[in-house]
Amino acid sequence: MNTFEFTLIAGAGSLLAGFLGALTGMGGGIVITPLLTLLMGVDIHYAIGATLISVMATSSGAAAAYVREGISNIRIGMFLEIATTVGALAGVKVALLLHAPTIAVIFGFVLLYSAFESFRTRREAPMEGPPDRIASFLRMDSSYPSLQGVKKYRVRQVPGGFCVMFGAGVLSGLLGIGSGALKVIAMDQVMGIPFKVSTTTSNFMIGVTAAASAGIYLKRGYVDPALAMPVMVGVLLGALLGARVLPKTRSRVLRLIFGAVVTVLAIEMLYHGFTGRI
Repeated sequence: MNTFEFTLIAGAGSLLAGFLGALTGMGGGIVITPLLTLLMGVDIHYAIGATLISVMATSSGAAAAYVREGISNIRIGMFLEIATTVGALAGVKVALLLHAPTIAVIFGFVLLYSAFESFRTRREAPMEGPPDRIASFLRMDSSYPSLQGVKKYRVRQVPGGFCVMFGAGVLSGLLGIGSGALKVIAMDQVMGIPFKVSTTTSNFMIGVTAAASAGIYLKRGYVDPALAMPVMVGVLLGALLGARVLPKTRSRVLRLIFGAVVTVLAIEMLYHGFTGRI
């Protein structure tokens, strides 16, 4: 494979990853790292470095559109980002001590759990019942535009969501995925936030989380500009396209896309991790 072919494949794959990342809140990194390591034979540490840069691009491309349309919840994102940033710094330290097959296996199990959660049918939390004290104090309860009109929602279990977000940050630094999958699960499953709000707020958050990790990878020499550039451009274009499609897409469709993509990647990562072929 020559340089032109490598750049073309990396850019095209990243375009698809950015599109899926913007639709599902995964950030694209959950697709790019397996793409670079399994298909293109890139060392996993360099793949993670390029992925973190691309995740920052995804956040920049999609988050602005979601904020403008009133879907993202900025108050929730800024509060939970405290936990994910601290977790990301801890995750990077661990990642630099582990071998590639070990990281691949951890990545695979995280993907499987993410897929399992995405396939579960869940009703949006009702507005009845006492509000969460922290959510009320920080004025996190809000509304978002949907196909049925403006819908209001109430945020619950903020401490539980904060703890899960710390774990999401650790995985971001460890795997270079922006931890969007776990962020979405924390907000959707733990805090009772509607899926579209969870995905868009996740896109808003992942850039900050990735930046905290990317600095350390850059210092260690794991960010290669020749690899990061086509990946970043592809993800950014895909994220902008995804941001236009999301408001017209039903949440159930997004969950199925999320689960299908993640399941395939999980099987691939586990196989290559356990056989040492990565």
